Amino acid sequence: MIVRTLEEITGTERDVEAPTWRSRRLVLAKEKVGFSLHETVLYAGTETRMWYANHIEAVYCIGGEGELINEETGDKYRLEPGTMYLLDGHEHHVVRAHTDLRTVCVFNPPVTGREVHDENGVYPLITEET
Repeated sequence: MIVRTLEEITGTERDVEAPTWRSRRLVLAKEKVGFSLHETVLYAGTETRMWYANHIEAVYCIGGEGELINEETGDKYRLEPGTMYLLDGHEHHVVRAHTDLRTVCVFNPPVTGREVHDENGVYPLITEET
């Protein structure tokens, strides 16, 4: 059994920050459970362009307000507490955070915690040694 709090991972290698967001990784690939679990805050007034070519991501909004744009179709969706989106088709997308947007994210395959978005917004596929 694993029990972990946001407080205990704050400031560790599981606490990753970029110019438009901060992600605290509660479960990573090294736990060997088939997914990773993150609490991510996208900062108010920012826009983050992403494309998970190697991962499926589910995102559940638990705080704040924003907008999700599917860059392939132009469709726009309001993000607010209680909204979930699933990137099951590796969609190119943009998240605009109107306020600090607090989310819970699940990735499959799980991330290791060492991934960094490349120039296309993609996380590389990094695996843990067995």
